[in-house]
Amino acid sequence: MNAFNLSEAQKLAKTRIDPFYIVFMVLMHSAAVASFFMFTWTNFFVALALYIMSGTGITIGYHRLLTHKSFKTPKWVEYVWATLGTLATQGSPVEWVAQHRQHHLESDDELDPHNINEGFMWAHMWWIFKRYPKWYEEGVKNTFAPDLLKDSYYRWLDKYAYIPSVIVGLALLAFGGIGMFLWGFCLRLIIVYHVTWFVNSAAHKWGYRYFKSEMATNNWWVALLTFGEGWHNNHHAFPTSARHGLRFWEIDFSWITIWTMSKIGLADKLKTPAKQSLPWSKGKGDAISEQSA
Repeated sequence: MNAFNLSEAQKLAKTRIDPFYIVFMVLMHSAAVASFFMFTWTNFFVALALYIMSGTGITIGYHRLLTHKSFKTPKWVEYVWATLGTLATQGSPVEWVAQHRQHHLESDDELDPHNINEGFMWAHMWWIFKRYPKWYEEGVKNTFAPDLLKDSYYRWLDKYAYIPSVIVGLALLAFGGIGMFLWGFCLRLIIVYHVTWFVNSAAHKWGYRYFKSEMATNNWWVALLTFGEGWHNNHHAFPTSARHGLRFWEIDFSWITIWTMSKIGLADKLKTPAKQSLPWSKGKGDAISEQSA
């Protein structure tokens, strides 16, 4: 990280508001509203299936697997999860991973891309409209995601991450018409966007904390919507843990999926907090333990 000083780079970088992204978001929100006038159960279940696929592509693929390496999979399984993550249209794996690692390095500080201290709406969505110059964006990628940039598939996705979404959008139009497109693409994307953003906003604002040194909170309804990501205080305390819901009532569907994968030979070396390191457990021990399937 010596070659790219993040603090100095931010001072030098001239930022701008991206008008294209503003127009895109206005159109997508408008299309999401229009979708309710074209309801069918088929459209609903197609949207639900794509919500689960793209949502877990972010939570399991982009976040727990690629960003934090909290478990390992065969390469083809990793690529499947990463490709599902692109369906959420939140950027390429390289871009997403780099930003999230930066967030953890400078969490709730001025160098955090979605610093909650700048206000709820800034952390929720205003930050995404801020654009940095190309040299800064490349510096962040090279600094925070050099491991992904060594992989030819992730370098390809860094340029063409939109292609899987375009294919899905065209397929929805071809097989289900405009109604299925509005539900399966527009409404589904808007919901995935906002529930993902709630992790940065609501789960840094409302909820309970086991680990008081972290501003992030455990928020049950964010966890429900995001397949377990809302147990955010736990996550910030143990970033490399594949399991975010640490108490029996903290339901974590992403962890359940990862655990199931490990039982059928598709995941290994799952990292979880050692029991002794948890505040409700007696004794002290290593912060992270590793399990093999």
